[in-house]
Amino acid sequence: MRTDLFDFDLPAENIALRPVSPRDAARMLVVRPGGPLEDRIVRDLPGLLAPGDQLVVNDTRVIAAQLSGRRIGRPTEPKIDATLIKRLDGSRWQALVRPAKKLSEGDVVRFGHDDRVCLLGHLDATVEAKGDAGEVTLSFSFHGPALDQAIAELGATPLPPYIASKRAPDAQDAADYQTMFAAKEGAVAAPTAGLHFTPELDAALAERGVTVHRVTLHVGAGTFLPVKADDTAEHKMHAEWGTISKATADALNAARAQGGRIVAVGTTSLRLLESAARPDGMIAPFADETSIFITPGYRFHAVDILMTNFHLPRSTLFMLVSAFSGLDTMQAAYRHAIESGYRFYSYGDASLLFREPA
Repeated sequence: MRTDLFDFDLPAENIALRPVSPRDAARMLVVRPGGPLEDRIVRDLPGLLAPGDQLVVNDTRVIAAQLSGRRIGRPTEPKIDATLIKRLDGSRWQALVRPAKKLSEGDVVRFGHDDRVCLLGHLDATVEAKGDAGEVTLSFSFHGPALDQAIAELGATPLPPYIASKRAPDAQDAADYQTMFAAKEGAVAAPTAGLHFTPELDAALAERGVTVHRVTLHVGAGTFLPVKADDTAEHKMHAEWGTISKATADALNAARAQGGRIVAVGTTSLRLLESAARPDGMIAPFADETSIFITPGYRFHAVDILMTNFHLPRSTLFMLVSAFSGLDTMQAAYRHAIESGYRFYSYGDASLLFREPA
């Protein structure tokens, strides 16, 4: 499909730079294909679901993946900024760096500041390889938990570019950019639909008879990238690591057999569930990378309802929601959201999407 079909104009004032407080006070646009749009708030979610529905959240935790340092070992020592995007093994990460042209294979980058060195010493990394789009493979001087500790001490919250370009990250982001479900470290971007949840909302869902299940998909930086190809068939999707336990898969299958619907909180949960689903809709345990790319025409096997934020123009995520509820439906929903002042992107408002009938 032509990627310009998924383009739209978004006024800058619709981009949220901070989340609302409390989190479940965010607005939520309810979208039912063929039905009227409903302006609600996230706190209304339990009443929009039915007893027996199964809510699936992503429990990944965002790491302090933004590192600043300098190239060492040569006459000049330019500043280097790196965003970790994919763990390769215990000591190596793939990263996006700026300015990439200042680095060559074999160079050493020392992360940290002169007045702030991690307790384990300087965090050095050797450039093992360079790609064509500014990505490099960094081999760090620490391994395993020691490396994780050093990154946590020296790194900063990797805010999305549409926020970071407007303001610097601060201490508040360290809390704001984690969901209440965050447990397993490895993401470099938050599963933002989960940011709307509070203990009070969790309790209300339980009282309604809605069960919450946890899966893990470590979100990569590719989630922010627009599709540059003119046709979706030419786009190469980024891969992310995810897991669904056997216990969770069995519970979801059993509930669905009894008429319960599967409600994915976020496109990350949906992509993982659809990666693990068989053609008959049964969900299998999963522990692997997924690069599933969902565009209109895709046949959904597992997910019945999707709660998600509002996404970037020409992004794979807007393509996904258009596949889920219909392109015409989502174009109309986004026009309404923009005209009604909904707040977009990671810190913005939510939508609750019902699946278009097959």
